[in-house]
Amino acid sequence: MKLTAVSAGLSTPSSTRLLADRLTESARDELATRGHAASIEVVELRELAGDVANHLVTGFPPPRLAAAIDTVTGSDGLIVVTPVFAASYSGLFKSFFDVIDPDALTGKPVLIAATGGTARHSLVLEHAMRPLFAYLRAATVPTAVYAASEDWGSGGDQHTDGLPARVRRAGAELAALMATRPTRAEPEDDVTALERQLADLRFD
Repeated sequence: MKLTAVSAGLSTPSSTRLLADRLTESARDELATRGHAASIEVVELRELAGDVANHLVTGFPPPRLAAAIDTVTGSDGLIVVTPVFAASYSGLFKSFFDVIDPDALTGKPVLIAATGGTARHSLVLEHAMRPLFAYLRAATVPTAVYAASEDWGSGGDQHTDGLPARVRRAGAELAALMATRPTRAEPEDDVTALERQLADLRFD
């Protein structure tokens, strides 16, 4: 199975990329327990910022961006992580998904996550990210993961699960959805498709 993480972190190293890696490990481990081997790819949006901007104004994706879009749309499951800017996802994050065909993510299992300096921005997951992927008709898992600065290294308390527990639960939910999703049929090449159309013809 193909599992892709999209990280919109701008710095190196980045807490956004760190969260993406932890979620990816959790989902991959859970898939392994279900008997599925997963290949992992990470799309770093900071490396594609110029290409995304060019595509928005020209309508044509440069080769590197086209390859990233193919990776995302061709995956069996997605993990998407953005830093919070002005109480919402980053402009780069939104612009990347703006250049993807609106039908390309239909039914695809998606785990949404975000990072920020304070816990008071955690609702970005529900008021911004979940509606975005609902519009794209993706199958978003129930548990969304937000990591504030104080969450790193925290084990939680009697009222709230710590970050590691939330990562494990979200990863398990994504793996379960990926494992039960019907297998994608391989696309036919042009010759095979033509042969099939000719075979379906009926002559009087």
